Amino acid sequence: MERGIRENWIIDRKVVRRRLRENGVARRDNGVFQRDARRCEAVIVSAIILTIMAVTPLRAQTGGYDPRTWIFEEEANVLLAPGDTMSPDNPGSADRHREPIPKRVVNYSGSEPTGTIIVNTTAKRLDLVLGGGKAMRYSVGVGREGLSWSGRDRVSAKKHWPDWRPPAEMRDREKLKGRSLPAFVPGGHNNPLGARALYIGSTLYRIHGTNQPWTVGTATSSGCIRLTNEDIVDLYERVPVGVGVIVEN
Repeated sequence: MERGIRENWIIDRKVVRRRLRENGVARRDNGVFQRDARRCEAVIVSAIILTIMAVTPLRAQTGGYDPRTWIFEEEANVLLAPGDTMSPDNPGSADRHREPIPKRVVNYSGSEPTGTIIVNTTAKRLDLVLGGGKAMRYSVGVGREGLSWSGRDRVSAKKHWPDWRPPAEMRDREKLKGRSLPAFVPGGHNNPLGARALYIGSTLYRIHGTNQPWTVGTATSSGCIRLTNEDIVDLYERVPVGVGVIVEN
């Protein structure tokens, strides 16, 4: 007997064998059909398991702290069933099927010098001043309510596949919610800072990539500005250390 992994469904091999015999497949007729019957039995059991998996509603835990993905933010802390999506209609959530708006060149009429990074947290966009009345615009994720900020500073450092050390304040905040954050996460595909990071002044804030691209375009972070990995790599190559950063809301 094998127990299905969905809703405690039970697959009884005796029932399968009986059905095979009733249909003349498992008769031993000098042993000719015995091997074929076993093969057929295995195929049927496999098919039943696949059917159960297909028709039984799955509920996936997408939130809380997951050591495989380092997902710990509240917008991911919900249960999803097949066909469900996380959307702006569900407070504190994000649609995992969201396609971030591609970067594009836009008109710029401001007075900031070429190379300046301007983040508008309300519009969830980042403009890199190109000069000649143009700017490169990227879609970004920003700090959720109570964790957003504004001000002026400069890019103080740049890192490829940055390591992540959650600040004590963040770890304490998550601990109060019953979630534990690691003290250190090495750079890589499972790191929430993504492929590149631009460090802002002497603060803990960064402009960085993400391993959760569906959150770009939402207010879900702990204050940092996040782009898709593709976009942060593009931005990273365009700006040197020392350029100005303006965060507006």
